[in-house]
Amino acid sequence: MLFRNRFLILLALAALLAFLSLSLQFLHLIPVKEDGLNPKSRKRIMPDPLTEPPVIDPIYEARVYCNVPSITESSMEGHAPHYFKLVSVHVLIRHGDRYPLYAIPKTKRPEIDCTLVSSRKPSHPHLEAFVRHMSQGSEAQMDGTLGSLPRYPSHPLCEMGELTQTGVVQHLHNGQLLREIYIKKHKLLSSDWTAKHLYLETTGKSRTLQSGLALLYTFLPDFDWKKINIKHQWSTIFCSGSCDCPMRNHYLEEEQRRQYSLRVKNSHLERTYVDMAKIVGIPTRQLRASNPIDSMLCHFCHNVSFPCTKNGCIDIEHFKVIKTHQLEDERERQEKKLYFWYALLAVHPLLNQTVNRMQRIADGKKEELFVLYSAHDVTLSPVLSALGITEARFPRFAARLVFELWQDEKKPREHFIRILYNGFDVTFQTSFCWEHNMHSRKPMCPLEKFVHFVKRGMFSVFNSTNYYDACRRRPF
Repeated sequence: MLFRNRFLILLALAALLAFLSLSLQFLHLIPVKEDGLNPKSRKRIMPDPLTEPPVIDPIYEARVYCNVPSITESSMEGHAPHYFKLVSVHVLIRHGDRYPLYAIPKTKRPEIDCTLVSSRKPSHPHLEAFVRHMSQGSEAQMDGTLGSLPRYPSHPLCEMGELTQTGVVQHLHNGQLLREIYIKKHKLLSSDWTAKHLYLETTGKSRTLQSGLALLYTFLPDFDWKKINIKHQWSTIFCSGSCDCPMRNHYLEEEQRRQYSLRVKNSHLERTYVDMAKIVGIPTRQLRASNPIDSMLCHFCHNVSFPCTKNGCIDIEHFKVIKTHQLEDERERQEKKLYFWYALLAVHPLLNQTVNRMQRIADGKKEELFVLYSAHDVTLSPVLSALGITEARFPRFAARLVFELWQDEKKPREHFIRILYNGFDVTFQTSFCWEHNMHSRKPMCPLEKFVHFVKRGMFSVFNSTNYYDACRRRPF
């Protein structure tokens, strides 16, 4: 009896120790590593509590945002069971690394060279050939003012908002990666492809046009200017002829008020702005209006010292405070839903185009098999939000969101989609397909679920059944 009691006590102690060990790991009191690698050495798009910093790490997040091309990236694009055939791919990209849009007043601009030089890092094996080819594009067909834009960056001192060599290389890498998967492996485009097999659209900024051209140059089986027809999109949310939406504007204004409210409550952020304004020698309000984080990110991503004046230097601690506030703002944005409601109405026209094109291809049409939208962070961010991918990071430089359309060759009338963000499969993180994952063995989402979401599901939160009514009804 005594032996039995001792055994039970030892068994209980062992269970208690096991529970404590797991609890400590969960709470990050014991560092956890995978495969012997430092947790911060892995670059993930979706947060992983076991491998990423347990609290907000602004430096780590800034490095992810910079997206330095030398960092090796894994990709899950093009993965499917052998009996599935890839029939269409839609790619939405953010432009690559750029020079700041804003300058910090009374400071020296970061000296970044925007000429393309293959011997300067980061580089790419096809960089020189890309420059030569872009210089010969007289036969290209481009809408509106696109034809007057430069095909590649070329200023010794970058102009405001100009694509950098890093930005070009980022998309040369993207194009090469997608070519290996979609062209070489899945034969999405044959060697005799024509202009009708592509649909290309970009905003009217040189950085989006050049980013799209860099990706296409390394992606296409043979880059032929005669087959390149790029359409101009005047709206950063690609709403085309469906941009009249009063409630979308209302929710955006409410979201901007939320941002302002969070900012004025952050006393640490305000003290940081006051300190930076004293260094620069301008009023705090003027410093805030110059959006200093934009310029500071350029210094950080290019490893250039932060600016100094006779009053002192802006430093990494200032940067960390502002970047941390950005991350906290993104977190609250997900909780408050104002941005989500804005996003649903903002991106419906773009998603509706995507769905309509997929339906035509599923019905047997062999046109517009590869679609590229070259856009901005303010394009990708609402698309991710509207899809319900709440854990996604804010779009980094050269971010890519991919929609794949697959046909089940065992049942040719059935079509499925996959959605990937920077190479990670996020299909079942979407609001319209996460439940399907629980009941299906196929690693994809039925096309009809995506169609229903875009045609009707997006409007249910507004107590509406269509885009026109949702844009004009005030349900909250």
